[in-house]
Amino acid sequence: MYRIPHSGLYYPNKFALLSLMAFEEIVGKQGLHAILNLAGLSQFVNNYPPDNLTREFDFAHFSAIHGALTYMYGEQGARGLSLRIGQTIFNDGLRNFGILAGVSDLSFKILPLKTKLKISLLAMAKVFSTTSDQFSTVHDSGDHYIYTMHKCPVCWGRTSEKPCCYIAIGLLQGALKWVSQGYEFKVVQTTCHATGDNNCQIAIYKDPISIPK
Repeated sequence: MYRIPHSGLYYPNKFALLSLMAFEEIVGKQGLHAILNLAGLSQFVNNYPPDNLTREFDFAHFSAIHGALTYMYGEQGARGLSLRIGQTIFNDGLRNFGILAGVSDLSFKILPLKTKLKISLLAMAKVFSTTSDQFSTVHDSGDHYIYTMHKCPVCWGRTSEKPCCYIAIGLLQGALKWVSQGYEFKVVQTTCHATGDNNCQIAIYKDPISIPK
């Protein structure tokens, strides 16, 4: 069983609900049940958190789910699945949440691409920082932005030989593709709590690597 001691840091129930629904969509109901049981979270089998913003879903729960996913599917398999899950979380719910909903307005769509990129990253950071204990910041570093999760629920209490917060990368990829109307960007995790770093940092390069078809 892949248990992690409680952290005392929390996601709102709504984020946990969106995440579990995305897991179910990508790995199937039985796959999710197996992951939850392995993570010691059988109380959530067919019993997802309520759709509210009460902070009750411990970071340790979120991290244990991702640890169980890696244990079941291996690092490469977990990476691909987590990227898809992150993109699904954004597309199926997070993009209509709070300040992120405003980036679909016409006034936003006509902005230069790099401006949209910056605004959307700041909006993502604000959503997580104001509704959960995941404090996030964005820093301009020349040809790329650095998105920092100072308290990361994805790898909380785990150890890894290399950065492993793939679901966060998937979330950012989904957000950037949506706000840019189809462009894709290079998104790379550079530091990770699980490898011994002080925080989890993700580099988002400003120039797109593909254009909309």
